[in-house]
Amino acid sequence: MAAPPRVLSSKLKALTRLRCEIFQTSYNPKNLRTGAKYLRGNLAGPAMANYYPKVISLSQLAREFPKMGIVDVKEAQRLQDVEDRKRRGKGTPKKAKTKADSRRSAKRR
Repeated sequence: MAAPPRVLSSKLKALTRLRCEIFQTSYNPKNLRTGAKYLRGNLAGPAMANYYPKVISLSQLAREFPKMGIVDVKEAQRLQDVEDRKRRGKGTPKKAKTKADSRRSAKRR
């Protein structure tokens, strides 16, 4: 004679719970979505970073080896342009040290 379905299902649930404890898997009797499949997977970031070659620019070389005297022409021109703009008064505005110095508080008065 077979066991009634309720007794059988409760024993199967207990067996499943015990199996999950032993093999360190998640116990999910209601089959809810947990995202465990994606958490078990390998991370994509390191694989993608290793796929693309590292490109070294002239400015990186100049920063790495300052004694070699390498000059990045584009960077030198950019710095010269910034300096010219500052002399003409077109540079970036100074940061406010106090709340009274800020332009926003001056406008609200």
